Amino acid sequence: MNLRVVGANLVVSIKSFYREKPAVFFRIAFPVLLILVFGTIFMDQDTRSFDLYVQDLDQTKASAQLVKTLELSGKFKITMIAPALNVPQYAKDHKRNLVLSIPEGYETSLMQRMALGDPDASVTFTVVYDPGAPAASTKMQALDSVLAGINQEMSGKPPFIRSAKISILARKYRFIEFFVPGIIAMTVMTSSLFGAVNVNAELRQKGVIRKLSTTPITRTDWILSNILYQFVLAVLSTIVILLVSYAVFHVSLQMNAWLPVFVVLDVFAFVGLGMILTRVAKDAESAAAAANAFMFPMMFLSGTFFPVEMMPGFLQKFARILPLYYVNEGLRASMVSVDPMAALRYAAVIGVFAIVVFVLGIMTTTLSEDVT
Repeated sequence: MNLRVVGANLVVSIKSFYREKPAVFFRIAFPVLLILVFGTIFMDQDTRSFDLYVQDLDQTKASAQLVKTLELSGKFKITMIAPALNVPQYAKDHKRNLVLSIPEGYETSLMQRMALGDPDASVTFTVVYDPGAPAASTKMQALDSVLAGINQEMSGKPPFIRSAKISILARKYRFIEFFVPGIIAMTVMTSSLFGAVNVNAELRQKGVIRKLSTTPITRTDWILSNILYQFVLAVLSTIVILLVSYAVFHVSLQMNAWLPVFVVLDVFAFVGLGMILTRVAKDAESAAAAANAFMFPMMFLSGTFFPVEMMPGFLQKFARILPLYYVNEGLRASMVSVDPMAALRYAAVIGVFAIVVFVLGIMTTTLSEDVT
């Protein structure tokens, strides 16, 4: 092995990468865009408040206190509308997906229940909603939850069955903190897989590999320089993703030795797979198509964007045979749940896969295969 030759080939690869602006975008900027888009959409889901339009037909201190209670719940931003308005027509004209109307006589019924102890005293609120708006059902659930709490306080009776919620994690994590490890795993996978496919298949098709076989570079030098190149891209993209995540969304992730371990395993696994596809495919286009056939199921079915548990049972079983699933879960076990034993199990599985495909990839890669 000639380290000078390896270094020279690595420098050439990095310069070629920098000159290809689309490659820079899809390997560096595209994952950052995914982080920004999904992080913004799902940021602070548990603490976000909804717009709620309220019509108070009672106009009493009790109804005003109710509106104040709704606002203090933290679930809603209250906007009052005039009592004279026709609520269904108002909601339709102004595209309001949820409007609450407090009926006249609310305070009277409340006094009958609280002061006189009349168990039959009740009041019915009118809730006007748009069934075509996906957010309406979520807002109604939040409203029902707040009103149920108010009912409980008014009854003056403690519930018979209570629940105590205990998290298995030290702190509550947000969606963005679930999302970031998956994006790291996916970015390293796509970079390594397509890097190996594009470099080997395209150069072989153009006859460059045949010319390399007449130079001092050996197969070991060639493979090592390409592996180092993929490591450089993997480290660069991981650092950029983490910097953006911390700077924009203030994520709270555990940084430990498992992160570089899974990045290394990710690179070896998918570079090896790329080398195998390059050998099997007849030309660069076929190799790229084969890489896409492997990449897209793993990207969407291995838990990169959402938990595997949300999928149907048969898809969950399929997800657990995909190598990217073990990188995703391993990174989350180390960065989110901080479970070293789980991280070790996932690392063992992806490690065995990486060894097998990388050895097969080396065995199928030669520099003299196109010599005539």
